[in-house]
Amino acid sequence: MARVEASNYPAIRQVNTLVGDPAWLVTAYDDVKALLADPRLGRSHPDPPRASKFSRSAIFGGPTGNPATEATEHAQLRRLLAPPFSVRQMDRLRPRVRQIVAGMLDELLDRIPPADFHEAVSFPLPALVICELLGVPFEDRADFGRWSDDIAHTIDQQRSEAGLRALQQYMKALVERKRDDPGEDVISDLIMASVREGRVDVDGVARLAAGLLYAGHETTAGAIDRGVTLLLTNRAQHAALLNDRSLIPTAVEEILRLSPLNLLAAGDVTGSLARYAKTDIEMHGVTIHGGDLVLLGLRSANQDEQRFSEPNRFDIHRTPNPHLTFGHGPRFCAGAPLARMELAELFTALLARCPAMSLAVPVEDLRPRDELLTGGLYELPVTWPTNLD
Repeated sequence: MARVEASNYPAIRQVNTLVGDPAWLVTAYDDVKALLADPRLGRSHPDPPRASKFSRSAIFGGPTGNPATEATEHAQLRRLLAPPFSVRQMDRLRPRVRQIVAGMLDELLDRIPPADFHEAVSFPLPALVICELLGVPFEDRADFGRWSDDIAHTIDQQRSEAGLRALQQYMKALVERKRDDPGEDVISDLIMASVREGRVDVDGVARLAAGLLYAGHETTAGAIDRGVTLLLTNRAQHAALLNDRSLIPTAVEEILRLSPLNLLAAGDVTGSLARYAKTDIEMHGVTIHGGDLVLLGLRSANQDEQRFSEPNRFDIHRTPNPHLTFGHGPRFCAGAPLARMELAELFTALLARCPAMSLAVPVEDLRPRDELLTGGLYELPVTWPTNLD
């Protein structure tokens, strides 16, 4: 395991990871942005057993991939994902997302308040959308939701690895069925792409599909929880958005700025992306050695007062808002257009349908899922006026 040396530059400092391994934590906006696009950082490591670990999660917990092929494989992956997650494709999907949102809000508002917004909307909305996009049966959501929570667990390594195996086995069976009976969905498209290359890589498509399913609902569910909480605890901002719905796009960006990874958990380390230095990197008089673990502090960068005025303030008027929640450069999140569209459609409908919604418990009683990489809440109790009130 690499030994991390001390730094005299406070925005690049030595820390211990969630499992106690040494790492560099980078917190300044400009530095994080530069390193996100720096080809000298990657997900792989030349000697994985000796690499520092970020957490005990089966994904993002440690190095993955082959240093010799990582860049080529990532470029191929980006080419595969560009068409199904393009802005044009999201515009085609928007009417269906609007319909899904309306149906879920119908069911929520038919209940007698209080109700759990997380259970009714935050989780099932992105889950249903990504299921339809990928071609995954939505009725299996309880299973893949449980497996996703297991995968994201940062403390229990056996639980995380078991969850990943279960999700990948499920996806492998689904890919094999779609190979014989393809549909109009992303998984079928990925299978056809592998056919055009002269082979059907069932395991490779299954791994990719499992990653898309996990990322496509877990992170967006956390952002929805965060957005609802921010709006319902900042009444002036909520009122301003009610008065001017044209602010919804900027409100969504502000919610995203304050929602990188597990933002609700304490400490800068939890709001970071883990990368490994492929070679020595000199920055501000600090030498990050090849093989060192580097934590790119998205949380800190998004609240850097050198880049954002009053960075701790939730401000739906904030513009420009160049947050790094989706990353930057070649690894910019392919699902960004989908997440933005889902959030915009949800908050547009929520403000129209239930402008007087409020939290049903004090905000300090909300329970963050601190042990999960993606964060979010266990429950989000909300209430609203009814005809009985």
